[in-house]
This record gives sequence, C-alpha cells and structure tokens, in this order.
Amino acid sequence: MKNLENASVAQVFISCKKEKHYSREVILPQPALVRVLSGEVRIASADRVFNFFAGDTVLLPRNQLGRLSKLPLNGEPCVVVSILFHPEKLRQHYADRQIASSQQHAPELMVWEDHPLLESLFNSLLPYFKLADALPADIAAFKIEEAIRVLRTINQNADQLLGQFEEPGKLDLVDFMEKNYMFNLSLEKFGYLTGRSLTTYKKDFKKAFKSTPGKWLTQKRLELAHYQIFEKKRKPSDVYFDVGFENLSHFSFAFKKQFGYNPTSLLTC
Repeated sequence: MKNLENASVAQVFISCKKEKHYSREVILPQPALVRVLSGEVRIASADRVFNFFAGDTVLLPRNQLGRLSKLPLNGEPCVVVSILFHPEKLRQHYADRQIASSQQHAPELMVWEDHPLLESLFNSLLPYFKLADALPADIAAFKIEEAIRVLRTINQNADQLLGQFEEPGKLDLVDFMEKNYMFNLSLEKFGYLTGRSLTTYKKDFKKAFKSTPGKWLTQKRLELAHYQIFEKKRKPSDVYFDVGFENLSHFSFAFKKQFGYNPTSLLTC
C-alpha cells in the first residue's frame, strides 16, 4: 500500500493499515485531501492533536509540520483515500483566477462537513481501488481536477489553501523553535520552514539562543522526555520518538549523559 508521504509515486490512492502505523515527521510538498473510510487518523501539530474517523474529510496544506498516525479501530483497519494536488496542476487551475494573498503564513488544515459532492467524488473512486491501490495517471489527472472544482464549489475558502504558492517567509525563530523542537528535522529543513538558508539559520539561532542548534535541541528534547516519564509516568519506549529521537538506545545514552541516571529509573520514583 502507498503512504501519504509518497507523493511522487501516485496522486490518487488508497492505503490500508491493519496494525498501528506511526509516521515520521510529515511536511507535504503539496496539499492533500484525505478521506477516512475506517479506523482513525491522528495528526499531531506543534500545539494540537486532531483525530479523524470514518466519514471525515480533511484538506491538509503543504509545508505544515506534523506527525500522522494511522490506527485500526473497533477491529477494522485504518483505510484512507488520499488525493494529492501537484503544484503544477494547481498553478494551471489558478492561472486565470485572482486569489487574495493569505494573511496566514501557514494555513490551517480544513475539516469538511459531509456533502453530496464529496460523497460522489469518493464513491466514484472506490471501483478503481478494487483493481489497484492507485489510479492510473490519466484517470488520476481527471479526478484531481474534479476534486479541485468540488472543493471550490463547496467552500471558496479552499482557494486560500490550494491557490497559494509562496515559499515560507521569514518567521520569528524563537517562537517557531519553542513550538516545534520535538520534531526530528534536519537543520536545513528547520531553516527552510523559518524562511532562512542553512547559514542564516545557524547564525540567527546562535544570536537568539546563545547556543548551537544541536545542543539546544538535545537539551529541550531531554527536558521534555524527563517530564513525560517522571510526571506523566510514560515508558521511555513510548516517549523517545515523540520528543524527536531516532531510536531508544541513542535516547537512553543521551538521557543518562544529561541527567546522570537511566530514564527507566524515573518509573520507580
């Protein structure tokens, strides 16, 4: 089955997860329309967690940082239909349309109420998925155009998400990092999302935090992990991923180096 992150593989596809599936950080290079057929889809941003269930439809913006999890529910797998909107396709659609510049740097995801046009769109896709997990490119192109028209017909505010093509502008570095340090991104990606080159990002970071990004990120992630284990009584094996570490052994080593004791010792306190 295809994953939502594999935007270059298919543009309209279905995925089925029979076991719990936790993604790494997701930063979509293009907007995506997601329809949950069964199970649960959980999207964690810097300050909120969104939970979507069977029948829910959500439009995800590009360049928004988060983690996406697909979870079975009530004995059913998590089955999701995804439509990815390639930037070039959107540029063609909006070429002759004037879209007011958004006041938001990063548009929020849009949750859609049930609507006959949405029902028709997704119901028309299901027969194709009986043959394959993804639509052929020519049929996908037709369905993507239909999806754009359906969304704009139901709610023209969709233009603010679909019709904006600007790269991230320069953000308040301190505010962004304090909200997003737990996401395991490269420094290049942190720089991109804050509107900076890698060189400028490092320079601005040193000025703002009086530290290097690597040292600061490690300390902040370990402090969050300590709180989650000691105060929330979560297991280290359940915490390390959420705070931005690659694996449990690296996390345990860094934790002991920082605090002088193993993270598991906190569970007996």
